[in-house]
Amino acid sequence: MASRGRHGGASAREDEPRLDEREEQQAPAPQGPVLPPLPPVDYEVFMQGLVQAMQTQAHTQAALQAQLEAQIYLDGSYERCTTGKS
Repeated sequence: MASRGRHGGASAREDEPRLDEREEQQAPAPQGPVLPPLPPVDYEVFMQGLVQAMQTQAHTQAALQAQLEAQIYLDGSYERCTTGKS
């Protein structure tokens, strides 16, 4: 006997609503107050702020890298000065 993939032999289209219909029926109602739409975005201002933030980050990263390299250099110099002295 050929199986249709479901017990009982009935196809899904005959005895159940389609998956799309079930999802629409089960969608929860929104909770709480409905917020007003967001104001329009001025993309020129947004991009200027983004560029400024990226430049600030680049400068900060360069300063921290220079500080780290100087600290490593000074630590190495200190170790060379104190090695071998008792």
